Amino acid sequence: MKTALLISTYNWPEALNLVLKSVKNQSTAPDEIVIADDGSTEETANVIKKHKDQGLPIKHVWQEDEGFRRTSILNKAIAQATSDYIIQTDGDCILHKDFVRDHINNTKTGTFQFGSRVNIQEEALQEIFEEGRISYDFFASGIKKRTRSLHIPFLSSFYKQKNELSKKVRGCNLSFWRKDFIEINGYNEDMTGWGQEDSEMVVRLLNKGVDGKRLRYAGIVYHIWHKESSKEKSIVNREIQQRAMDEKMVSCENGIEKYL
Repeated sequence: MKTALLISTYNWPEALNLVLKSVKNQSTAPDEIVIADDGSTEETANVIKKHKDQGLPIKHVWQEDEGFRRTSILNKAIAQATSDYIIQTDGDCILHKDFVRDHINNTKTGTFQFGSRVNIQEEALQEIFEEGRISYDFFASGIKKRTRSLHIPFLSSFYKQKNELSKKVRGCNLSFWRKDFIEINGYNEDMTGWGQEDSEMVVRLLNKGVDGKRLRYAGIVYHIWHKESSKEKSIVNREIQQRAMDEKMVSCENGIEKYL
């Protein structure tokens, strides 16, 4: 099984630099790294090039900056991935050293996985960027939701797969089989702006019969604080998701197929 680490980013090169440092620190390396770039400037490209020159197997997939089009760039990036299994995170999430290994160790046919995120607080930002900090544990300063930082993979086995939408699903810590993703036509690009794009995609996976498994005490990311994105499109996006639920949709019309 080949594994791709998918990282979405937009104009925060300082955070992406820390994320890529944490990728280098993984106990199990992904076979490929695909960066889904929603229109960042050259500064981000320079950070990516630096880490690629240092040996990371990065593929940089970029699109013009025409507003928040995360669904589109994720589809484009996954279309260019060559791996069987996709592990997805964001360019503001530092990875626990066993993040990739935990996702790989829990893969199962007909299942997707979603994990937890520990929040790095605003007051800790100056310190982590100055120090280039990528290691955290339960006792680390500057974090909240610290019980989520407990790495006890054995306990993760007690969480069983379910065919229901969990409120814990986050696109910054999500993994799935590329084949399943393509069969539901990927992300729905009718959803622009922040909100529900990940959970709507998951709804269609569930409708297709793909179960979800929560990765608790494993597959941990540390989310760097930032101001929230605009939620002006969240009402429309919720309506699209509700339709997928009500009509038990397994595919969308405006998805990944046009890039394949």
